[in-house]
Amino acid sequence: MSTQPTVAVIILNWNGIHHLKQFLPSVLNSTWPDLHIVVGDNGSSDGSVAFVQSEYGDRIKVIGNDKNYGYTGGYNRVVDQVAADYYILLNSDIEVTPGWIEPVIAMMEADDRIAAAAPKIKAFDRRTYFEHAGAAGGFIDNLGYPFCRGRLFFDVEEDRGQYDESGEVFWASGAALFIRSRCWRETGGFDEQFFAHMEEIDLCWRLKNKGYKVMYCAQSTVYHLGGGTLNTENPFKTYLNFRNNLLLLKKNMPPVRSAWVIGFRFWLDFLALIRFLGEGKRKDAWAVSRAHQSFVASFFKQSRKKSKVYLEKMHHEQPQHVANLRGLYKRSIVVQFFVKKKTRFTDLNPKDFH
Repeated sequence: MSTQPTVAVIILNWNGIHHLKQFLPSVLNSTWPDLHIVVGDNGSSDGSVAFVQSEYGDRIKVIGNDKNYGYTGGYNRVVDQVAADYYILLNSDIEVTPGWIEPVIAMMEADDRIAAAAPKIKAFDRRTYFEHAGAAGGFIDNLGYPFCRGRLFFDVEEDRGQYDESGEVFWASGAALFIRSRCWRETGGFDEQFFAHMEEIDLCWRLKNKGYKVMYCAQSTVYHLGGGTLNTENPFKTYLNFRNNLLLLKKNMPPVRSAWVIGFRFWLDFLALIRFLGEGKRKDAWAVSRAHQSFVASFFKQSRKKSKVYLEKMHHEQPQHVANLRGLYKRSIVVQFFVKKKTRFTDLNPKDFH
């Protein structure tokens, strides 16, 4: 008789006791038989650890970091201490639904080439709408702009069943990321250069460069509050998004292609900087400038900038793997959205995707 795989839900927390109080009960109601729930704490000072320990005892394991290592560093340190066949990296502000684990694991168990997957992610406070960070699966265009099925830029769609078919995507949202533990170890986990934002896209891209699949599972739904750590108006988030997007291209695109794409992106980012200034958002404009400065400086400080874990894994890369490009959009999503006014994923021609 075959045994079911072990699954560990790992929630990274930093001063989020209010989210733990609100959302942990739904996670505890999960029905997967061999389930381990772990709260990894990034050096919180709000009583989070004491709350979880007193409220849940041995039902939830707490792993504490000595300080805040960010999303990437915090997860890397916690996951290294968890043994399971599958990890689910779950944001602390996610409400899960009954049976949310079963269909995703069934999908992954059916195909060894599936390394990572994500459920349908909807908005907690607008429950019929998709949520910005993940929606119905992530894609990326030929200039490295990420977007989602159900969300193009700031335009979020209502869920009317239009994306109820599971399938292969380019990246799975880090808000509720299912990943095989062996694939996590094979890639070295998150690259800590990213700190937060787009680290899951980098991880998925590295997996796809090894030939693995990344999937969207429409039969599983979670609700994401969003903005729990950095809201959309935060200049630091602007900085991370612009800097990390450039890091993403440099790391994962073939060198010749990345050189011209990054050069072109610098000009497009400059236009974004001008737009921020025109809107009176000087802090965001400065964030774009700082992002470029940081990215350029990284060329001269690579030995210190890149995470040790990632560098170690780079020595073991297997160049014979054929990259899996499914989910790559061969056109510019910027042109399609802003110029051609295609504001829905369904407006895009399926033939323009790998």
